[in-house]
Amino acid sequence: MTTPSESELTDLLARARAWAAADPDATTRDELERIVAEVEAGGDPTDLADRFDGTLEFGTAGLRGRLGAGPNRMNRVVVLRAAAGLAAHLGPGGAVAIGYDARHLSDTFAEDTAAVMRGAGLDVWLLPRPLPTPVLAYAVRELGCVAGVMVTASHNPPEDNGYKVYLGDGSQIVSPVDEEIAARIAEVGDLTSVPRRSDWQVLGEDLLDRYLDRIAGLVADGPRDLAVVHTSLHGVGGSPVAQVLERAGFPAPYAVAEQAQPDPDFPTVAFPNPEEDGAMDLALALAEERGADLVVANDPDADRCAAAVPTPTGWRMLRGDEVGALLATHLLRRGRTGTFATTIVSSTLLSKIAAAAGQPYVETLTGFKWIGRVPDLAFGYEEALGYCCDPDHVKDKDGVSALVLLCELAASLKAEGRSLLDLLDDLAREHGLHATDQVSVRVSDLSLISGAMERLRSTPPTSLGGLDVLGVDDLAEGSEDLPPTDGLRFRLADGARVVVRPSGTEPKVKCYLEVVVPVEGASDNPDQTDAVEAARISAATRLDALGSDIRAAAGL
Repeated sequence: MTTPSESELTDLLARARAWAAADPDATTRDELERIVAEVEAGGDPTDLADRFDGTLEFGTAGLRGRLGAGPNRMNRVVVLRAAAGLAAHLGPGGAVAIGYDARHLSDTFAEDTAAVMRGAGLDVWLLPRPLPTPVLAYAVRELGCVAGVMVTASHNPPEDNGYKVYLGDGSQIVSPVDEEIAARIAEVGDLTSVPRRSDWQVLGEDLLDRYLDRIAGLVADGPRDLAVVHTSLHGVGGSPVAQVLERAGFPAPYAVAEQAQPDPDFPTVAFPNPEEDGAMDLALALAEERGADLVVANDPDADRCAAAVPTPTGWRMLRGDEVGALLATHLLRRGRTGTFATTIVSSTLLSKIAAAAGQPYVETLTGFKWIGRVPDLAFGYEEALGYCCDPDHVKDKDGVSALVLLCELAASLKAEGRSLLDLLDDLAREHGLHATDQVSVRVSDLSLISGAMERLRSTPPTSLGGLDVLGVDDLAEGSEDLPPTDGLRFRLADGARVVVRPSGTEPKVKCYLEVVVPVEGASDNPDQTDAVEAARISAATRLDALGSDIRAAAGL
């Protein structure tokens, strides 16, 4: 960001003083007044300029950003304006469910939203305490609401918070609804003119009980002998997971004590995301100590589920695509019918599993805002550890229901003397080994993201990882099946593919890689375990080459 001129600095300071004067929160008001005073005394204006460099944009992910004072941060002023705009879009009448996680200011943002919704003539059902995001998604449908709001930043760093909006069918908003809400937010004037009331209704624990009973009812009678380690990564999943496993008949999980209670500072992890290096270390150490059969983890708002399994050489994290394939196979064997869906960046293995079972298959854009809209959805997942296992009741990813079903599958396999890895090997033998990986590059300069996309569009590679590029789909152009989005899909020889897109929630470029390696049949290789392992080794080599080449082609 360039240093502002004298006139720009004068304007910046004036806007900052006006913002502080209207801020109802003493903490952010004092924060901003302190920064203004420092700049007036000759201090560096960079931080102040960034706080007023536009407005935190309301999009299909709602709002998400760093906590702090100013229009380009998450704070009470931004949330009150967002709530007023959403209320104007909804109009009076009907009810809105509001939930929140345990992040800094989540409860305050939820109550501010409740006050504005009531002032606009809407009934409000506020969840009783910090609870998982899927509980809010469930409440929207269960209570017949016209909309829902969840205050969460999911797995973002501790200094962030966010604001996710659901429509009356329980699915997340998509375009053009996000644009319509953003336009109404822009029309909000002086906050003192926004009516607010404090007579909202706080839901009782019975709503949570119904949600947990519903999830426990997803599993059938069967084996329950399974030693499980669970971590909620300082989030809100610990208690609901323990309760639902008990209701489903499983032994109590071994909880990672250091991460079991909600803590908005996430002190034991660099990023509270089970995909990040080191986030699962405590859980894996406890599993080794206890001789566990399975490790399961939720992100802080418990809408995602990660898993790890023991191997002769140590614990192995399962990729999201592997868990998705396992859950789909489990549900199909249980008789689940309907459309099985995943995203364009997830593995194509689900298409083959669904076809073998005679069930429809659909690919959507990235995100459950799209998966949740698939007609006759039976199961949906995305590679980023998100799984929708009960779409009739939660039209969003749900890390609690996915966890319970994965435990059921693992216990059933254990009773047969088998494991989740054995089932993955079965799928590889039947459909070929589908191996996926991701190259994710975090940047501090957002221009690097647009530069990488432009480089790949203007000079697309002709081969990647030694495989010919058979075609390139510019996803920004849209198609009959997919709305436009910023991304590129490279279709390669031998069924491989690479998809490159900017992250929708973080300053990252993400490259999604997949290779498909046939597993030699019994006539060629009687030792089928060795055949799967040979295919796995070959796939790992191909993925490494793909990752190196796409980074080079994108200039990353």
